[in-house]
Amino acid sequence: MKQAKIFLCEKLTGILTEDETGYTFCYDNAYLHTDGSEVISLTMPLQEEKYHSNMLFPFFDGLIPEGWLLEIAGRSWKIDLRDRMSLLLACCKDCIGAVSVLPIEN
Repeated sequence: MKQAKIFLCEKLTGILTEDETGYTFCYDNAYLHTDGSEVISLTMPLQEEKYHSNMLFPFFDGLIPEGWLLEIAGRSWKIDLRDRMSLLLACCKDCIGAVSVLPIEN
């Protein structure tokens, strides 16, 4: 199982998990009850229920580099380019924009 803390503007917004059933994203309860909380993506409105998908949510997949930068990342960290969660964890700690993805070590 792989997990990541998802931050928006340096605020913990939720936890993304990959396990044998697919991917789950759950907004942090404290974040949900903070005034001015924003959605991580328009496709994932604020809610207490978990989001589940068989493939990595398009919003998170879109954070992964493409082209030559993806090739370099795959070679440097020896990650299979089809392993989207591992690429997200390796490449998106300091993304362009307001979102950060920090691995949770098990």
